[in-house]
Amino acid sequence: MRLSRSTYYYKPKKRKPEDVELEDIINDIALEFPYYGYRRVTATLKRKNLIINHKKVYRIMRDNNILCKIKRSFKKTTNSAHNYKKYKNLIKNIIPQRINEIWNADITYIRICSAPQNLDRQDN
Repeated sequence: MRLSRSTYYYKPKKRKPEDVELEDIINDIALEFPYYGYRRVTATLKRKNLIINHKKVYRIMRDNNILCKIKRSFKKTTNSAHNYKKYKNLIKNIIPQRINEIWNADITYIRICSAPQNLDRQDN
């Protein structure tokens, strides 16, 4: 059968009654405030005078699948309405036939340093 001994003898832990009550309270908070994450839920529980760790709240919310999804704001990084020269695409209609036929590079940052300093000179 090729099962390890620990797998054969494993007995899942029973849920504590306090955890079941806590799950119900967390679920009520998550239903009332659907955009609350585990940090805000923890703060809400602390305001209700319940002493609880944020890691336990996170674990309960993850196990019950009530973690909220973060809505990220879209940030536009390309400005196509600039006044600079726009170059046309030279490889638009070319189908590559072999390796290394088409190369592409994008130089977005070139560090410009001042003149090198002479470190060998000693001021007296």
